[in-house]
Amino acid sequence: MPLPSPLIIHPDHRPRRLRVVPLRLLVLAPRVLLARRAAAFVLVVARPLPRARLGRSGLHVEFVAATWADLNNIERNGVTVAQTPNGRGLGLITTAEGLDSEAVLLTVPLHLVLSLENVWIYAKSDPHLKEVLDSVGAYAQSARGAILIFLLMQITHSALAGSERIGVSNALTEYLMFLPPLIPLPTFWSDEERSFAAGTSLEAALESKLKSLDREFTHLHESTASLRWCQKYWWSSETGMLSLDDWKQVDAIYRSRALDLPGTGHAMVPYLDMANHASGQATTALYDTDADGNATLILRKGKTRQAGDEVSITYGDEKGTCEMLFSYGFVEDTMTSARELFLDLDIPDDDPLKLAKKAVAESAPGFKLVSREGSVGWEGDFVWLICINEEDGLDFRLLQTVDGEKELKVFWNENEIQDMSNLRSLLEKKRLWDVFQLRAVTTLQQRVAQQLMALERGRARIDMFQAQVEASTPPYPAILMLRELEEKLLRQACEEFEEKMNELARSGIVVEYLQALATDDFS
Repeated sequence: MPLPSPLIIHPDHRPRRLRVVPLRLLVLAPRVLLARRAAAFVLVVARPLPRARLGRSGLHVEFVAATWADLNNIERNGVTVAQTPNGRGLGLITTAEGLDSEAVLLTVPLHLVLSLENVWIYAKSDPHLKEVLDSVGAYAQSARGAILIFLLMQITHSALAGSERIGVSNALTEYLMFLPPLIPLPTFWSDEERSFAAGTSLEAALESKLKSLDREFTHLHESTASLRWCQKYWWSSETGMLSLDDWKQVDAIYRSRALDLPGTGHAMVPYLDMANHASGQATTALYDTDADGNATLILRKGKTRQAGDEVSITYGDEKGTCEMLFSYGFVEDTMTSARELFLDLDIPDDDPLKLAKKAVAESAPGFKLVSREGSVGWEGDFVWLICINEEDGLDFRLLQTVDGEKELKVFWNENEIQDMSNLRSLLEKKRLWDVFQLRAVTTLQQRVAQQLMALERGRARIDMFQAQVEASTPPYPAILMLRELEEKLLRQACEEFEEKMNELARSGIVVEYLQALATDDFS
């Protein structure tokens, strides 16, 4: 048995053993589980893990978090994990009076920062972790890949007992035990909840993310199935515990807590990551790295805190409504704009260069709308690639490299394009620049109009839902806010693109170009 022999109380009162208990349930759910065997319900009492001993008491978590921080040499200058005064749950709260501007509130030792480099350092003393990292290859060379595997290993370690233990316990193993057990990210939404995002930019992002998580999980399975202990504890149909939901869980832990730490890159910083988000002037502290590589939390210049005040950081003031909901599971109630949203684009099927363009494209296939000081801008190199063709000067050639391999190269007016991000600057120099702009803006306007139609199609379902169900139940308020703010941005973009199209259509070069097309005589 891979698990510590959970006892089953069966209707016939004879002790039985349950062969498999899902890993996510053991570690992240309450310790008392219901399972169905034959036609009867059975009660499974699993061995309590550290999270279960903490219970759901906020005060208990506060005490354990503070004790853990002190034992691991985290320097706390008048801050602690506690219930927030505004009812947002746990956060960082000041305990000292009159904390001055630019005071260092927290210093988290370098070895506790969960980064790509530190995961591989931990692997030096944990052969099981190293086996998995080596098995998945290039995936573990990214911060996200390495950290997700590290988190999964800690959960696996905590789910097993005694001689069955896999991996090595460390300070972060204990820290994970008092993180929130449920992370309300869209990757855990039901089909009904997801349906309310139809027509928003979240719909495509979520679909893509779920497919990506499934591919990653399949890669993990295929890469580690030959490892005996992985087969036994993760993949076996009889004794394996791992499911796609477990992979979603470690992904959610990472996405909702990772920071872009200066000098380190994407990393998780324990204790500091208990700080909640606030944007603009409401942000009271900034995270940084000191000369020794330790993570620090510093009170912002001009900010002071009194005992009982919350200390907040920003998760990214520039992030749009969709990204906030996608990565953190909430939308800030002070947001009045979607800020930005990404719309996908495809090259028309009747474009003879479609396959070649896709092969050389270096940017995401779409564009981003960005709200800028009352107007709407856009970003997306892919759009320019859609809008030019062979008759404009675009060319593709299959050239042989020095080692004999064939490589597709792209040319503009006989000059090779080394970097596709330079395509716009090359087009700007051409006499037909207004023509290229008109093609681009027309493409954008049509795609925005298409998205507005998709939002409109979902309106009837939303109206019906609001009439039948309490709309204040999460995640519906956030979804409704997302829909409202994205529709506002899309409508503004549609109007501005239409105005730009009309302006460009009056351009002398465009008029000349269109007249020449009719006579097939333009140079």
